[in-house]
Amino acid sequence: MLISKIRDRIYEIIFEADTKAGRLFDIALLVIILISVLFVMLESVPGIRQDYHQFFVLSEWIITGVFTLEYILRIIIVKKPWRYIFSFYGIIDFLAVIPSYLGLFAATYQSLIIIRIFRMLRVFRVLKLTRYSRAGRTLIKALWASREKISVFIYFVIILVVIIGTLMYLIEGEQSGFKSIPLSIYWAIVTLTTVGYGDISPLTPLGQFLASIVMILGYAIIAVPTGIVTAEMMRPSSGGNSQVCPNCLHSIHDDDAVYCKKCGSRLNP
Repeated sequence: MLISKIRDRIYEIIFEADTKAGRLFDIALLVIILISVLFVMLESVPGIRQDYHQFFVLSEWIITGVFTLEYILRIIIVKKPWRYIFSFYGIIDFLAVIPSYLGLFAATYQSLIIIRIFRMLRVFRVLKLTRYSRAGRTLIKALWASREKISVFIYFVIILVVIIGTLMYLIEGEQSGFKSIPLSIYWAIVTLTTVGYGDISPLTPLGQFLASIVMILGYAIIAVPTGIVTAEMMRPSSGGNSQVCPNCLHSIHDDDAVYCKKCGSRLNP
């Protein structure tokens, strides 16, 4: 009985962001993640790495120990460990700890340091605090609801840049830097998105006229997906709650949900 209560308490702290302990845990985890990523960046600077090598090694193992303990606790307290291990965040948690241990057996430890940047992805879990959960669910639901319209829009943009790139290749030719249709399509994408690197530019009057049309279209095209998603976000919807199902780890449920809408298991009170 005591073990069960301890298990439930640990589950509440680690997986639930609606409690005070859960929020404090998430904030502490966020601070450790940011410190870890900062150390990884500083360690990539040759001068700093040489002067503070021992400090970075010690701090790395302390942070790795914290992440390892958290990873093990998550596996122990969930009802279906394998479901968590092979989930997106389970893989991210694994990538957060494995580079340091691989460094014990790898000769080129520095080649593994970039993998630790994956810790930054864990920030998305920490951002599931109560004050942000409703806004996050609203954005995700709006993107999902507008997926068909956005897909058609992207399809239209792809056709447009292929046509514009082909026309620019025919108008300008290789002598102006448009050496192939794929390169011309690259120019069309850069121009249509209003990035404008300037590495390729039309020289003929007709090419410059077409480029002007593409630039004007770029402003209209940028506004279209924004309007689609905004329209979906303005639709009324229920707030829901952010309880995490102990069985399948699903975290989006209705306000009055008692059972998980995905697997049917009872949610923690």
